[in-house]
Amino acid sequence: MKILVTNDDGIFADGLRTLVKELKNIAQVVVVAPDRELAAIGTAISLYQPVRAKKVTPVIAGVESYAVEGTPADCVILALDKLVKDKVDLVISGINRGTNLGDDVLMSGTVGAALHGSLHGLPALAISVALGDNLYFDDAAKFAALLARKIDAQVLPANICLNVNLPNMPIGEIKGVKITCPATKSHTDIVEERYDGKRQYYWFVRQRINKAEDEKTDSWALEQGNISITPLLTSEVNRPSPPIPDSLCSDLFYELQQLI
Repeated sequence: MKILVTNDDGIFADGLRTLVKELKNIAQVVVVAPDRELAAIGTAISLYQPVRAKKVTPVIAGVESYAVEGTPADCVILALDKLVKDKVDLVISGINRGTNLGDDVLMSGTVGAALHGSLHGLPALAISVALGDNLYFDDAAKFAALLARKIDAQVLPANICLNVNLPNMPIGEIKGVKITCPATKSHTDIVEERYDGKRQYYWFVRQRINKAEDEKTDSWALEQGNISITPLLTSEVNRPSPPIPDSLCSDLFYELQQLI
């Protein structure tokens, strides 16, 4: 299995390095990621400017790595069309610092990269961890590897695109794994007027509205200490068929607990 890894936090982000280190144990990995942080850029691609890429010191020893002057989506397109010579079997984007829940899915660069992998006909995962003082990237990477093995073994549909969010806690404290849908109206955008001493400008602030009440949503799952797995659609063509069975959640949770 060959896995393309990217993100929106930049090629030198700790989350990406941790993910690559874990995935290298189960697959051949290549990294093509932005040369800087590019959060909240969604599925944007660079249509009106050149996109440059350069081979860099491997993120993890032995892993081919490229830094791209472009968006996360640019990275996936460039990797699949030019940089990676052999066939890629899976695209994984992350591990993101902070969750991508509810309407954040529409603007997340992490999710946007995964969606472009799906548009190229590949299974794709976006992996994120809730913010905290000590981020449990290692545990999130182990869960990403579990999902990658399920895809490789064809336990999950080959046309799947999943947005995966983990609570920021050790494996032993996670309550379960849930198949979810994106919460609606999970955030509100506030525009603040500010002045820099010369002229007026505006500053956008995203705020959570309230706690989730719908038990089917990604936000509710995270609040209850669960891992949220949200299937995403790029079109009706790639709708997972059959749907992900609930029994898979139990299997994933059991296998995750065995890693303690």
